[in-house]
Amino acid sequence: MVHGADGSVATLCLDLDTTKALKGVVDSDAANLRSKLSACGVTFVEDFSPSGGRHLYIPLQERLNASEARELVEALALTAASLDPSPHQNVTDGCIRVPGSAHKSGGHQVLITPLSQAYNVLRNRNPAASIAALRTALAPELARNHALRARQAKTATAQGTAAAHMLQINAGSETALRRTARTGVYDAARYKSPSEARMAVLNHFSACGWTLAQVQNELTGQFPGLAALYGSIEKQNRLLGQEWAKAQTWTQKSDPRERRGKYASINNTSPTQPTGGAPNLSSAAIHQLVNDLENVLYAVLDHRLKDRGREGLSLRFLIRALLAYMRTKETDVLDVGCRTLAAAMGKHHVTIARLLPALVDASEGMLTKVADARHKAADVYLIQLPEQYQQLARELTWRKGKIYSIRPVFRVLGDISALVYEAIERDRHSPTSAEIIRSSGMSRSAVEKALVVMEGLGMIYRDGRRWRISATANLRALAERLGAIEDYQAHISRNRRERAAWHAYLDRFVEVRVDESDLFDPEREEHWTPPDDAALWLAA
Repeated sequence: MVHGADGSVATLCLDLDTTKALKGVVDSDAANLRSKLSACGVTFVEDFSPSGGRHLYIPLQERLNASEARELVEALALTAASLDPSPHQNVTDGCIRVPGSAHKSGGHQVLITPLSQAYNVLRNRNPAASIAALRTALAPELARNHALRARQAKTATAQGTAAAHMLQINAGSETALRRTARTGVYDAARYKSPSEARMAVLNHFSACGWTLAQVQNELTGQFPGLAALYGSIEKQNRLLGQEWAKAQTWTQKSDPRERRGKYASINNTSPTQPTGGAPNLSSAAIHQLVNDLENVLYAVLDHRLKDRGREGLSLRFLIRALLAYMRTKETDVLDVGCRTLAAAMGKHHVTIARLLPALVDASEGMLTKVADARHKAADVYLIQLPEQYQQLARELTWRKGKIYSIRPVFRVLGDISALVYEAIERDRHSPTSAEIIRSSGMSRSAVEKALVVMEGLGMIYRDGRRWRISATANLRALAERLGAIEDYQAHISRNRRERAAWHAYLDRFVEVRVDESDLFDPEREEHWTPPDDAALWLAA
């Protein structure tokens, strides 16, 4: 039994189960857990079962109550696809098969750790400091579970079981193919073999715009299940390049943007091409214009928008999203839709549609609407530097770094954390807490709370009285650990479904051009000669 009579735990039991993932994933998870635990100074005992599963035991000097133990194991489960947290989720019946126990499939649990070392680990056990270091290392996963529980608590029903609840938490918005890539477990009713399953996964990644290098990178990262579907490293090295080429060919053939209909619409809604006038701005001119606009944003617009409360906070990020899109596309004429901006900002597209007119009014000529949306085309906006701010923009020094809308990690941490991080990242010197409060225009409690959270996640650190960005912090990896990438992908998928439904609705009202040749073929005899009266009489 894992829990004592009072529900407390003397040993954390990590069960890596082959029913949750393939054996290759179990071995990979075990190696990653060993590395993580050793880095935190945590000692453990390991064994393996005849079925290919593994157990890691972490003995404790000070017992943990059931909720604390469950919290740690569930956080570790987010880093290991094959880790089954259920032994710590059932206080009355949670149990685990210890080394030397008979296995149901035959054989016994075999101890991997040398016996003398295992005896020493179990005798000395792990101090509270080691468990605290482990909890610090798992801060993103702990925060993710807390947020997911709060979200699920709003919709949970009394009939839901704890196991189903945890399954929903762990699964989140993850797609079936991503789950296959993570665990190696696939739907046998849909895919007849591992070959078909991994081709489906590769097709999915190709359609999402991945490169072969990115896929190879994640085989030892967040998607070890895809590597396990190959069976061996030799087979993986031999087939991955060929199968990726097939996936790219299939994706290009099935891309709806490459399809061409037989008939063209009579009502052409494509944007008209310029026929004269001023030439388009060069790439260098666009980047210079964005830099000048950023100066006006930080010096004037931010301070005016901060007085508008929550709406002002959203407007500040909306103008940042437009400037980031402008720099990426290298154009001052933007025809980006509300759903695209909503995905970039982590908002609802209805909110974006409400904020855009407000931003046009508040920007004092920086953002101007020049064309209304028509058919499948979005509203068109022009971004320019107002004349009254041109001298100010030239006098101020350009800031280092890039401007962002909302990076995925801040979809979880919130808009205030994003502004605080930007204030530290793009300031001309490392700011103090008072300077961040003054420049961001937010309350002291909100800023200090954001600083504490980001410091706990290792994103920033305090150097005396000043705050600096941690050079070792990887925001994308942190976003994956917090579940923000899954949320972003779910948002993109939802946008695609809604956009496809809207386009299908619009296509019902599109007239098609029908050529005369499609109604009549001059080489085909279509004249019908009626029979004469004699033939009709004989037939009767």
